[in-house]
Amino acid sequence: MSAVRPILIVEDDDAVRQMLVEHVAATGLFHSVEASTLSEASRHLDAAESRFDSIILDINLPDGDGRDFCAKMRRQGHRMPIIMLTGAANEEDVVLGLDSGANDYVAKPFRASELLARLNAQLRTFDSSEDAVFTIGPYTFRPAAKLLVRTDKNQKIRLTGKEVAILKYLYRAGDRVTSRQVLLNEVWGYNAGVTTHTLETHIYRLRQKIEVDPSDFSILLTVPGGYRLNAAADVGEGTTAGRPLTS
Repeated sequence: MSAVRPILIVEDDDAVRQMLVEHVAATGLFHSVEASTLSEASRHLDAAESRFDSIILDINLPDGDGRDFCAKMRRQGHRMPIIMLTGAANEEDVVLGLDSGANDYVAKPFRASELLARLNAQLRTFDSSEDAVFTIGPYTFRPAAKLLVRTDKNQKIRLTGKEVAILKYLYRAGDRVTSRQVLLNEVWGYNAGVTTHTLETHIYRLRQKIEVDPSDFSILLTVPGGYRLNAAADVGEGTTAGRPLTS
């Protein structure tokens, strides 16, 4: 079972928005947050613990132009894929949308299956790009570079490929508990020669790198039923989690 990814749907037409929410939910891959105005979308984006893996953004909204909002998000550093929806499909409109920072542009009326296919394609590209950056506790997680970076301590923690895969999956799972077997299958595949002991060894080594006290976890948690990543962990100013890279 894949981790559910949070997505923000910004659309003022109630019928279209509800249709999108229903189709997105039916895939089992996404959790939708709805907004009917740009101000409402801003509140969701600015919330303390908010994170969205993608945004579906209408252009014509009651309080502004989605293209201006998209450009503003890019200036603020948001890098997640943004797919724009519009009732106009002329070349000039498409160019303006893409120039504002959108990753793709879908004209209404559209087929939900095509929109979801484009969304998944953009997410696959984003996940393997240098732009994929996530916050985990005091760290900036850069999967493509296999690094956790903590700027306040001038630390760069190098990760193995399996450690990157573990963190990515647990991050995507959000507050949901991931069982050992599910995590093992997702990271190693259905390999009969790999046991949960292998996973536990990798978890132990990962904690040695990222936790302040590897015996008292605050980021990578063991909970009833498996593991959970506390991406919002506040480890404090005086912590020394991780080891700086010298090479």
